[in-house]
Amino acid sequence: MLRHRFQPGRLVAGVFLILAGVVYAGDAGGAWQTPWFAVIPLVSGGLGIAGAVGVVARAAHRRRAATPDEPRADLPR
Repeated sequence: MLRHRFQPGRLVAGVFLILAGVVYAGDAGGAWQTPWFAVIPLVSGGLGIAGAVGVVARAAHRRRAATPDEPRADLPR
């Protein structure tokens, strides 16, 4: 199995998109009523949060990679 760097921004984006799917599935199944525009703030807010998490994670990764004593975590072994 190939090792890769953990990307928390993609995880957050996936969680929000799954949540949007659950909201629409609940509406389609008759569990609750959802207006058609309700998912727009959910998805756009989730993507905004995911972008912010991605920027913070990238800054932390670059800062950690700047120390020459430790092996880089993004390279496969």
